Amino acid sequence: MSEKISSVHYINYLSLDKILDAQSPLSGEGKDAAHEEMLFIIIHQTYELWFKQIIHEINSVMDLFKDEKIDEKNVGVVVSRMDRVNKIMSTLIGQLEILETMTSLDFLDFRDQLSPASGFQSHQFRKLEVMLGLKIKKRHQFGGCPYHAQFEGKKKKEILELEDNYSLFNVVENWLERIPFLNIDEFDFTKKYDSAVKEMLNKEIEGIKTATLTDSDREIRIRMIEENKKYFERVLSEEEHNKAIENRETNLSYKATMSALLINLYRDEPILHLPYQFLRSLIELDHKIASWRFRHVQMVEKMLGQKIGTGGSSGQGYLKETVDKHKIFTDLANISTLMISRSYLPQLPQNIKDSLGFNYTK
Repeated sequence: MSEKISSVHYINYLSLDKILDAQSPLSGEGKDAAHEEMLFIIIHQTYELWFKQIIHEINSVMDLFKDEKIDEKNVGVVVSRMDRVNKIMSTLIGQLEILETMTSLDFLDFRDQLSPASGFQSHQFRKLEVMLGLKIKKRHQFGGCPYHAQFEGKKKKEILELEDNYSLFNVVENWLERIPFLNIDEFDFTKKYDSAVKEMLNKEIEGIKTATLTDSDREIRIRMIEENKKYFERVLSEEEHNKAIENRETNLSYKATMSALLINLYRDEPILHLPYQFLRSLIELDHKIASWRFRHVQMVEKMLGQKIGTGGSSGQGYLKETVDKHKIFTDLANISTLMISRSYLPQLPQNIKDSLGFNYTK
């Protein structure tokens, strides 16, 4: 029995007629149009296509992490998809170099016709931000209006539904809370880590006391270590951590933070390789989005100086505010503050090492 093979043409499969006919310069047609407007349109259309792909990847990652029990094979899939997202973000940052081949005078040839259009009205980028965990309470607002006021109908409804739904931040937090390594087989990680930190800091103080220093230098260095002690004590206190969450000084739960710390400290154990890479990929994504925002600021400074944005925002001023304020996984990045050298790392009991490694028995 022969199978009927359908014939798919390259043009039809990619809907190239729709894509290539989707550039409509407002400055005119053909030679009457401002030459640089075509580049401006294509760059932003390309951004939107990449946003669509990133949303596709993030949706799949969230789906894989929603289950109570996660197949270890899926962690590898998630890491590879997050790596793809980060490579796309690198491409988005690189595209700004192409846009910057357009000079300020070139842009002014058609800028007035763009108002009130603005990148702030990108539904896909706002959707992506909310999916990652940037909800309305954490946003830097401008003009006294919520960001979703830019949208109407189905687009606004979709954004508001995402505001009420779990984000990637929530999914990751729940996953970290479920990881069963914090207290297994009588190995209490938090207590062991606390003891290791105290041993490390006390040894540093003893070293300072015997070092050839002036009394003033010695006093300053010891005071700094004593402050470090207080910092570690606050971090390891669940009560203090919860107060910090109430005061919006941190967002990640205490248990999730301790799990992330354990993963970072024992990353050399085979079973923790992929979880560690996943956490690093989230931090990298945060940094790449911040880099994209910052590069956008630099471009706006060169193009527009202090001019108000076409959408009514304060141009570069608004963009600068979002670079740091709109980071989502800062708590994961701050885990680096809690790292201690391997020489002080509490030794895992052999049975736990076996469960975290590749243990073969006959």
